[in-house]
Amino acid sequence: MSKTPTYVTPEALKRQEDAIERIAALPGKPQTYHIVTYGCQMNAHDSETLAGMLEGMGMREAQDRLTADLVLFNTCCVRDNAERRALGNVNWLKELRRGNPDLIIGVCGCMVQQPQMAQKILKQYPFIDLAFGTHNVYELPEMLEGLLTSGKRAIHLAEEENQIAEGLPMKRQSAHKAFITIMYGCNNYCSYCIVPYVRGRERSRRMDDILREAEGLLQSGVQEIMLLGQNVNSYGNGTQETFPALLKALDALGVPRIRFMTSHPKDLSDALIDVMASGKHIARHMHLPVQSGSDAILAAMNRHYTREKYMERVASLRRAVPGIGLSTDLIVGFPGETEAQYQDTVSLVEEVGYDSAFTFIYSAREGTAAAKLPGQLPESVTGERIARLIRTVEQGTQRAHASMLGKPEHVLVESISKRDGAMVSGKGSRGITIVLPGSQEDIGKIIPVTITQSAANTLRATRQTEGE
Repeated sequence: MSKTPTYVTPEALKRQEDAIERIAALPGKPQTYHIVTYGCQMNAHDSETLAGMLEGMGMREAQDRLTADLVLFNTCCVRDNAERRALGNVNWLKELRRGNPDLIIGVCGCMVQQPQMAQKILKQYPFIDLAFGTHNVYELPEMLEGLLTSGKRAIHLAEEENQIAEGLPMKRQSAHKAFITIMYGCNNYCSYCIVPYVRGRERSRRMDDILREAEGLLQSGVQEIMLLGQNVNSYGNGTQETFPALLKALDALGVPRIRFMTSHPKDLSDALIDVMASGKHIARHMHLPVQSGSDAILAAMNRHYTREKYMERVASLRRAVPGIGLSTDLIVGFPGETEAQYQDTVSLVEEVGYDSAFTFIYSAREGTAAAKLPGQLPESVTGERIARLIRTVEQGTQRAHASMLGKPEHVLVESISKRDGAMVSGKGSRGITIVLPGSQEDIGKIIPVTITQSAANTLRATRQTEGE
């Protein structure tokens, strides 16, 4: 059951605003900051909020951690290697501070929210000045003010995870693309996943607040909005609001392009498919993580759908939205996975024909149900399986790209091509990178094109002329 969310009080938010103003007036405050972000788009969006607060304090962004007065690591703990990389980089900064004793080092995010991590930081990483979890992001100003005025470390972890903070300052990374988080947390408790334990139970923002934020972005010139949530399909559970209704309202608002991540197959409703089919501005793409093609492994993962059900949802999507692009997440080496079960995943990838896929070797995370399962597979087996799976995915990507030759697309131009200054690149509706002739003036515009060439990771296109 989703939690009914409570909201950070106006008084608490006012305390943060006041702390921002006081820090801005401090003569000895840090002048520059650098944020290192690990993990998903939700972490990237949290980093935009952190940057917005730091900018309000009068700091400017440093190009790298070497030139910053304050370095903040916004961490991920979904994969073990992401956690190890973050802690390794934090240790590297310990050496850097020997030459810069005033350097402030902070860590935040999912890794910090794990049980016992605060105690570990206190004991094993005494050079870390700031540490706070996913539920404390809005409290950064008060924590930093306390550190700057008293010199005492600030290690904060909120046990109450269902508060939502509205109206925080933000420094967005793009003028023409923006994230909007529509919900927090997850109720699914997939047996391999740590997210529900560090992000909390599902709680959804009010639709009016989301639409107000989207309208402001639209007025500022944003061309594409990405809606974020651990499982956007279950947005509004326990309320009168639903994800299809939210999408329909955003589409009517006139946002030029709407994307969303991530969708859980068990919650992909006919109502959502209908809205995608009828919407004028909803991207023809869905990220639909399958994880495995084996029913036995899906059951062990606690995914609540079968291969047959997943394929039925894919077929319904493609009937309703011709030409829709699909991407997915895949895990190999789940405890006890046999070669035959692995082959079920390979055959599913071949059958669906994804545009792309994120492929992972199973990573045991302490505190999850799967970490206790027998049959943990050796690296020699998982490494060989992931290599084979990647080849299969790449072959599917090549076929998907080739099928788009001669087809129309719309590209949101993001940058000048690194290889050819007379070309620009951006993403089409299906989320695939497309290169086309253009100039700086095209950046931030959505341009109609015709696909002319396909390659492993990109497509090439020509601009459509009037009347095409």
